[in-house]
Amino acid sequence: MSTGLLFQHIEKHIPLDAEEQAFVSSLLQVKKLKRKQVLYQEGDIHKYQVFVTAGCLRSYSIDHNGFEHILQFAPPGWWIGDMRSFTTQTPGVLHIDAVDKSEILLIAKADVERLYRQLPPFERFFRILAENSIATYQHRMIDSLSLSAMERYDNFCRTYPSLIQCLPQKQVAAYIGVTPEFLSKMLNKPA
Repeated sequence: MSTGLLFQHIEKHIPLDAEEQAFVSSLLQVKKLKRKQVLYQEGDIHKYQVFVTAGCLRSYSIDHNGFEHILQFAPPGWWIGDMRSFTTQTPGVLHIDAVDKSEILLIAKADVERLYRQLPPFERFFRILAENSIATYQHRMIDSLSLSAMERYDNFCRTYPSLIQCLPQKQVAAYIGVTPEFLSKMLNKPA
């Protein structure tokens, strides 16, 4: 099981000994996704926390006109999911699929609760993740309301430097909130 990246990520916030790592590993499921394979659709209940070990996933919504609005990309080392659905075990509003051939680690809600009981530092770990996530989404919301499209594009490049060359422009445009045509014109405009 490819848990090395996950344990590097966890140990930035809480230390784990070999026995604790073995316990965490016993709770994980590995899943491989093909390019464009759907993990969750709108209306699905998100039963797992999802950690990306290879490839890239994205979360998005589709509006009533059929346009995608990408909320997040998750390259290796990132978590992704519909937190409200996971927390409340109610139908989610996000679609999540694989941008590329990917590998993910899944941990079920009941197993997260087990971690909290048996390894209390994991409450701290997931609290830190939640706080960072809230701060990131607040910042992104403010940016989407106050920054120009070019400034949002520059922020995207800083947030996802490893993805800028490999993502289709259509997906970058959906993330920053413009049409692909507008993005193309904006990027080809002389400085």
